[in-house]
Amino acid sequence: MTSGMLNVDALLDKMSAELKALISQRQIEDPLMIGIRTGGVWLAERLHHQLGLQSPLGVMDITFYRDDFTQVGLNPKVQPTKLPCDTEGRHILLVDDVIMSGRTIRAALNEIFDYGRPASVSLITLLDLQRRQLPIQADVVGGTLALSPDQQVKLTGPEPLSLEISQRT
Repeated sequence: MTSGMLNVDALLDKMSAELKALISQRQIEDPLMIGIRTGGVWLAERLHHQLGLQSPLGVMDITFYRDDFTQVGLNPKVQPTKLPCDTEGRHILLVDDVIMSGRTIRAALNEIFDYGRPASVSLITLLDLQRRQLPIQADVVGGTLALSPDQQVKLTGPEPLSLEISQRT
């Protein structure tokens, strides 16, 4: 049962403008954008297009880097990470749909560093649920959302992208 919907397109427009300013302010040339499967990839595809980035888009599946991997077991939908180049010396724009505890981002950073040492990593996320367990924060955030313990948020897509807030069942 859906209890609310958020306008993803409006959030993406806001994020795109903030990301352009961030790239300009930090004087980043030719950043490598990487989307975390699955929602982060959908967002990264849209942002990559809006920004007109030259480097191909990277796709990351962090399943094997999760700290709860042994608890949840093997995910049958694991897909390969596809990076178009090494991360060594590159400015990385890491995109995920929601940041909550920070554990997904920690796993993504571990995987990125396995491909090389980047010059910088900027985190871009559609929603911040502000329930951090690790000291990680996004550089660009579409919006913040406070959910009650019985609510969850889900990004569906890829076309159209929609963000749904629902009651846990």
